[in-house]
Amino acid sequence: MLYGQDRRELRAVFFRAWRKHLDGQPLEGAERTIVAVALRHPEYHPLLENADTGAERDWLPDQGENPFLHLGLHITIEEQLALDQPRGIRAQYAELCRRAPDEHSAQHRMLECLGETLWQAQRAGLPPNSQSYLDCLARLAR
Repeated sequence: MLYGQDRRELRAVFFRAWRKHLDGQPLEGAERTIVAVALRHPEYHPLLENADTGAERDWLPDQGENPFLHLGLHITIEEQLALDQPRGIRAQYAELCRRAPDEHSAQHRMLECLGETLWQAQRAGLPPNSQSYLDCLARLAR
């Protein structure tokens, strides 16, 4: 859905989708998912409304959470759930939803596992390990 390595270009997709939403324009494809995820995060709305502020900003670990990374992980989870990829993630999500106060809270728990899986893959120079990811989700659901 969101491909490429250019940070400015990737962030521009978020800004355009949010601007279209604010202007009442029809959303297409990935824009629908971006806006749906952003609507669950009102703390990021001011950032999304001002492309000049966030397009080039770096978020270092000691400066708090990177909003684009956070939203991007949510979007990844939405896509995984839509496809049930890795296979079984829908069942893990359903179990987490039963234990969490709401679906958004369940996804936030999933973000921990997804982030860890991606970090481990990057560190090892390997593709993400789907089984490790599902195992982490299963531990959270217990």
